[in-house]
Parts: sequence; C-alpha cells; structure tokens
Amino acid sequence: MAKKCDILGTGVMSGNNVSHANNKNRRRFLPNLQVVSLFSEALNKVFKLKICSKTLRSIEHNGGLDSYLEKTSNTKLTEEAKRIKRTIAAKKAEA
Repeated sequence: MAKKCDILGTGVMSGNNVSHANNKNRRRFLPNLQVVSLFSEALNKVFKLKICSKTLRSIEHNGGLDSYLEKTSNTKLTEEAKRIKRTIAAKKAEA
C-alpha cells in the first residue's frame, strides 16, 4: 500500500534528524493519510479515498469534492482525481 494521497499525490519526504551535537541521521517524513468517504453531489456517489489531512482541509474549505476538483488544475492532480474530475464535468455538461 503506497503512502500517497489519492488526490494530490503527496508522498513520503526524506530529511535529517539533527541532534543537539549536530549529528545528522536520515529519516522519513510520512504524510498524514486518512481514509475518508467523500460525496460527489454531481454524480450522487460516494468515493472512498486515502487523502492527506491538508487535502481534506482544502476540500472542506472549497465547499466539497466537486468544487475543489473544478478549481484545482490538472497538473496538481493524480490520474484517479483527473478521472473523477472528467466524470463530474461530463455530468454537469449533460445536465
């Protein structure tokens, strides 16, 4: 199971633990991933996604999954998020 956000693709970063004596040891910074169910109003469907808490806050700030995906450029999104965005756009164009 990959430690990546399903929407933005935020993954593991690396860096150093630095002691008081300035010794440096490599470490990993893991994203704060949560499994959440997000409802799409346009598709009337629930998506169960593994996303980081920063992305979840952004989705809630923008007023839901549909409006967040509309406002976010495709260059920042993963393939799964682009697929969801295309289906939402097609459903809205149809209506």
